[in-house]
Amino acid sequence: MEDVLAAIAGSTPALALRTSLVAYPVLNAVHILAFATLFGSILVLDLRLVGALRSIPVEALARYVPRIAATGLMLALVTGALLFAVSPQDYAVNRPFQIKLLLVGLGTAHAIFVHRSSDWRRLRAEGSISAGLAVSGAISIVIWVSAILAGRFIAFVE
Repeated sequence: MEDVLAAIAGSTPALALRTSLVAYPVLNAVHILAFATLFGSILVLDLRLVGALRSIPVEALARYVPRIAATGLMLALVTGALLFAVSPQDYAVNRPFQIKLLLVGLGTAHAIFVHRSSDWRRLRAEGSISAGLAVSGAISIVIWVSAILAGRFIAFVE
């Protein structure tokens, strides 16, 4: 594993990010914006699922928000991988980083599971929010808020 991490650290993107005065801060900002896009879009939909924002038609949210969230997720994954490359040996053993990765994977799997459910298909077709989808919205909020909190702790825990 050390060889893989050393290879990542020695890669061209990692070296460029470590030596540029501009690239790393810009990449970090794009990562934060990507996660904001992901979470912001998910939060609106999840709040609607749990009963808030009732004036917004849930069918429209269900149609468009997942695409926005997926775009944010893809961008966050790419920028996150590049940020990881800057110091992979440190990140690989950082407990908050490990927890964040676990939570992002869990949140992604949760979304895929929900979007393949019959309740989701019924929601998109009829606008009916089942009790299961309401619970799912609450679970989603907890997962993504936890991922954000874990991400904030990365810099403060060795």
